Amino acid sequence: MTPRVVALVPARNEADRVGEAVRALLAIPTVEEVVVVDDASADRTASEALAAGACVLQIPRRAGKGRAIEGALRRVRRADAWLFADADLGVTASALGPLVEEVMSGVADMAIAVLPPQPGGGFGMVKRLSARAIRALSGYEAAEPLSGQRAVSDEVLSACRPLARGFGLETALTVDAVRAGFRVVEIPVDLSHRPTGRGVAGFAHRGRQGLDILLAVVVRAIGLR
Repeated sequence: MTPRVVALVPARNEADRVGEAVRALLAIPTVEEVVVVDDASADRTASEALAAGACVLQIPRRAGKGRAIEGALRRVRRADAWLFADADLGVTASALGPLVEEVMSGVADMAIAVLPPQPGGGFGMVKRLSARAIRALSGYEAAEPLSGQRAVSDEVLSACRPLARGFGLETALTVDAVRAGFRVVEIPVDLSHRPTGRGVAGFAHRGRQGLDILLAVVVRAIGLR
Protein backbone atom coordinates (compact mmCIF):
# COMPACT_ATOMS: atom_id res chain seq x y z
CA MET A 1 0.00 0.00 0.00
CA THR A 2 1.30 3.45 -0.91
CA PRO A 3 2.11 5.51 2.19
CA ARG A 4 -0.34 8.34 2.79
CA VAL A 5 1.22 11.80 3.08
CA VAL A 6 -0.96 14.81 3.94
CA ALA A 7 0.15 18.44 3.76
CA LEU A 8 -1.35 20.71 6.41
CA VAL A 9 -1.44 24.41 5.58
CA PRO A 10 -2.57 26.87 8.28
CA ALA A 11 -3.74 30.08 6.62
CA ARG A 12 -5.16 33.44 7.65
CA ASN A 13 -5.86 36.08 5.01
CA GLU A 14 -3.60 34.48 2.41
CA ALA A 15 -5.91 34.66 -0.61
CA ASP A 16 -3.15 35.99 -2.84
CA ARG A 17 -0.75 33.09 -2.26
CA VAL A 18 -2.62 30.10 -0.89
CA GLY A 19 -3.78 28.84 -4.30
CA GLU A 20 -0.23 28.77 -5.64
CA ALA A 21 0.95 27.01 -2.48
CA VAL A 22 -1.74 24.34 -2.76
CA ARG A 23 -0.98 23.61 -6.40
CA ALA A 24 2.75 23.45 -5.65
CA LEU A 25 2.20 20.99 -2.79
CA LEU A 26 -0.07 18.80 -4.91
CA ALA A 27 2.73 18.67 -7.49
CA ILE A 28 4.95 16.84 -4.99
CA PRO A 29 4.57 13.16 -6.02
CA THR A 30 4.42 11.83 -2.46
CA VAL A 31 1.69 14.22 -1.28
CA GLU A 32 -1.76 12.64 -1.50
CA GLU A 33 -3.85 15.45 -0.04
CA VAL A 34 -3.51 19.10 0.93
CA VAL A 35 -5.62 20.36 3.82
CA VAL A 36 -5.87 24.12 4.29
CA VAL A 37 -6.97 25.23 7.74
CA ASP A 38 -8.56 28.65 7.27
CA ASP A 39 -8.16 30.43 10.61
CA ALA A 40 -11.11 32.87 10.42
CA SER A 41 -9.85 34.68 7.33
CA ALA A 42 -11.64 37.83 6.23
CA ASP A 43 -10.71 37.38 2.56
CA ARG A 44 -11.06 34.67 -0.10
CA THR A 45 -8.49 32.31 1.41
CA ALA A 46 -10.94 29.42 1.68
CA SER A 47 -12.36 29.73 -1.85
CA GLU A 48 -8.92 30.16 -3.45
CA ALA A 49 -7.61 27.08 -1.64
CA LEU A 50 -10.67 25.05 -2.62
CA ALA A 51 -10.36 26.08 -6.25
CA ALA A 52 -6.72 24.98 -6.24
CA GLY A 53 -7.66 21.47 -5.12
CA ALA A 54 -7.31 21.56 -1.35
CA CYS A 55 -9.61 20.18 1.29
CA VAL A 56 -10.55 23.26 3.34
CA LEU A 57 -11.41 23.33 7.03
CA GLN A 58 -12.78 26.68 8.20
CA ILE A 59 -12.58 28.00 11.75
CA PRO A 60 -15.22 30.65 12.52
CA ARG A 61 -13.18 32.34 15.29
CA ARG A 62 -9.45 32.87 15.26
CA ALA A 63 -7.72 29.96 16.97
CA GLY A 64 -4.04 30.62 16.30
CA LYS A 65 -1.62 28.39 14.44
CA GLY A 66 -1.14 25.60 16.97
CA ARG A 67 -4.78 25.14 17.87
CA ALA A 68 -5.82 25.41 14.22
CA ILE A 69 -3.55 22.51 13.27
CA GLU A 70 -4.48 20.50 16.35
CA GLY A 71 -8.14 20.87 15.46
CA ALA A 72 -7.47 19.79 11.89
CA LEU A 73 -5.65 16.67 13.05
CA ARG A 74 -8.78 15.59 14.91
CA ARG A 75 -10.81 15.82 11.69
CA VAL A 76 -8.45 14.56 8.99
CA ARG A 77 -7.98 10.86 8.25
CA ARG A 78 -4.75 9.53 9.68
CA ALA A 79 -1.62 9.68 7.50
CA ASP A 80 1.73 7.91 7.56
CA ALA A 81 3.53 11.25 7.38
CA TRP A 82 2.53 14.89 7.61
CA LEU A 83 3.99 17.92 5.85
CA PHE A 84 3.51 21.29 7.53
CA ALA A 85 3.71 24.23 5.11
CA ASP A 86 2.88 27.91 5.44
CA ALA A 87 0.42 29.36 2.94
CA ASP A 88 2.64 32.29 2.01
CA LEU A 89 5.25 30.02 0.39
CA GLY A 90 3.35 30.27 -2.88
CA VAL A 91 4.94 28.39 -5.76
CA THR A 92 8.12 27.67 -3.79
CA ALA A 93 6.21 25.11 -1.69
CA SER A 94 7.03 22.56 -4.42
CA ALA A 95 10.60 22.47 -3.05
CA LEU A 96 9.44 20.72 0.14
CA GLY A 97 9.55 17.25 -1.41
CA PRO A 98 12.99 16.35 0.04
CA LEU A 99 11.64 16.80 3.57
CA VAL A 100 8.99 14.16 2.96
CA GLU A 101 11.54 11.85 1.33
CA GLU A 102 13.82 12.13 4.36
CA VAL A 103 11.04 10.95 6.65
CA MET A 104 9.52 8.33 4.36
CA SER A 105 12.93 6.77 3.74
CA GLY A 106 13.46 6.34 7.46
CA VAL A 107 16.53 8.60 7.58
CA ALA A 108 14.75 10.99 9.97
CA ASP A 109 11.59 11.14 12.04
CA MET A 110 11.24 14.88 11.56
CA ALA A 111 12.85 16.95 8.79
CA ILE A 112 12.89 20.75 9.09
CA ALA A 113 13.49 23.16 6.23
CA VAL A 114 16.30 25.70 6.57
CA LEU A 115 15.40 28.69 4.42
CA PRO A 116 17.89 30.96 2.65
CA PRO A 117 18.20 34.50 4.07
CA GLN A 118 14.96 36.37 3.48
CA PRO A 119 14.74 40.11 2.75
CA GLY A 120 12.72 42.31 5.08
CA GLY A 121 13.06 40.19 8.20
CA GLY A 122 13.41 41.31 11.79
CA PHE A 123 16.42 41.49 14.08
CA GLY A 124 16.46 37.80 15.02
CA MET A 125 15.52 38.21 18.69
CA VAL A 126 12.63 35.75 18.61
CA LYS A 127 14.69 33.29 16.60
CA ARG A 128 17.48 33.44 19.18
CA LEU A 129 14.96 33.00 22.00
CA SER A 130 13.59 29.88 20.34
CA ALA A 131 17.02 28.41 19.57
CA ARG A 132 18.24 28.94 23.14
CA ALA A 133 15.08 27.40 24.57
CA ILE A 134 15.40 24.34 22.36
CA ARG A 135 19.04 23.91 23.36
CA ALA A 136 18.31 24.36 27.07
CA LEU A 137 15.35 21.98 27.12
CA SER A 138 16.58 19.26 24.76
CA GLY A 139 20.25 19.82 23.92
CA TYR A 140 19.46 20.16 20.22
CA GLU A 141 21.22 22.95 18.28
CA ALA A 142 18.60 24.29 15.89
CA ALA A 143 19.70 26.36 12.92
CA GLU A 144 16.11 27.24 11.94
CA PRO A 145 14.08 26.95 15.17
CA LEU A 146 11.06 28.87 13.88
CA SER A 147 10.66 27.06 10.57
CA GLY A 148 7.06 26.10 9.99
CA GLN A 149 8.08 23.94 7.05
CA ARG A 150 8.64 20.42 8.32
CA ALA A 151 7.77 16.81 7.61
CA VAL A 152 7.01 14.47 10.51
CA SER A 153 6.11 10.84 10.82
CA ASP A 154 2.74 10.01 12.31
CA GLU A 155 4.56 8.42 15.24
CA VAL A 156 6.28 11.71 16.05
CA LEU A 157 3.11 13.71 15.76
CA SER A 158 1.17 11.33 17.98
CA ALA A 159 3.89 11.46 20.64
CA CYS A 160 4.01 15.28 20.58
CA ARG A 161 0.30 16.01 20.79
CA PRO A 162 -1.46 18.06 21.93
CA LEU A 163 0.48 20.67 20.01
CA ALA A 164 1.52 23.93 21.63
CA ARG A 165 -0.75 26.91 21.09
CA GLY A 166 -0.16 29.69 18.61
CA PHE A 167 3.36 30.36 17.40
CA GLY A 168 4.84 28.16 20.10
CA LEU A 169 4.07 25.20 17.84
CA GLU A 170 7.45 24.86 16.12
CA THR A 171 9.67 25.40 19.17
CA ALA A 172 7.64 22.96 21.24
CA LEU A 173 7.46 20.35 18.49
CA THR A 174 11.24 20.28 18.16
CA VAL A 175 11.74 20.06 21.92
CA ASP A 176 9.15 17.32 22.37
CA ALA A 177 10.44 15.24 19.46
CA VAL A 178 14.08 15.38 20.60
CA ARG A 179 13.14 14.63 24.21
CA ALA A 180 11.17 11.60 23.05
CA GLY A 181 14.24 10.22 21.27
CA PHE A 182 13.21 10.88 17.68
CA ARG A 183 15.72 11.75 14.96
CA VAL A 184 15.45 15.40 13.93
CA VAL A 185 17.35 16.82 10.95
CA GLU A 186 17.47 20.20 9.22
CA ILE A 187 17.75 20.45 5.43
CA PRO A 188 18.48 23.55 3.35
CA VAL A 189 15.53 24.19 1.01
CA ASP A 190 15.15 27.00 -1.52
CA LEU A 191 11.96 28.65 -0.28
CA SER A 192 10.64 32.18 -0.06
CA HIS A 193 7.79 33.65 1.93
CA ARG A 194 6.24 37.03 2.68
CA PRO A 195 8.58 38.96 5.00
CA THR A 196 7.17 40.11 8.32
CA GLY A 197 8.88 43.46 7.98
CA ARG A 198 10.04 45.98 10.56
CA GLY A 199 6.90 48.09 10.76
CA VAL A 200 4.33 48.21 13.55
CA ALA A 201 2.51 45.11 12.26
CA GLY A 202 5.78 43.20 12.00
CA PHE A 203 6.83 43.96 15.56
CA ALA A 204 3.34 43.16 16.85
CA HIS A 205 3.54 39.79 15.11
CA ARG A 206 6.93 39.06 16.63
CA GLY A 207 5.64 40.10 20.05
CA ARG A 208 2.81 37.55 19.84
CA GLN A 209 5.24 34.96 18.53
CA GLY A 210 7.65 35.55 21.42
CA LEU A 211 4.90 35.30 24.04
CA ASP A 212 3.60 32.04 22.57
CA ILE A 213 7.12 30.58 22.58
CA LEU A 214 7.70 31.65 26.19
CA LEU A 215 4.46 29.99 27.25
CA ALA A 216 5.38 26.74 25.49
CA VAL A 217 8.86 26.83 27.02
CA VAL A 218 7.60 27.47 30.56
CA VAL A 219 5.12 24.61 30.31
CA ARG A 220 7.96 22.24 29.36
CA ALA A 221 10.48 23.67 31.80
CA ILE A 222 8.24 23.09 34.81
CA GLY A 223 7.30 19.62 33.67
CA LEU A 224 3.68 20.17 32.65
CA ARG A 225 4.58 18.63 29.31
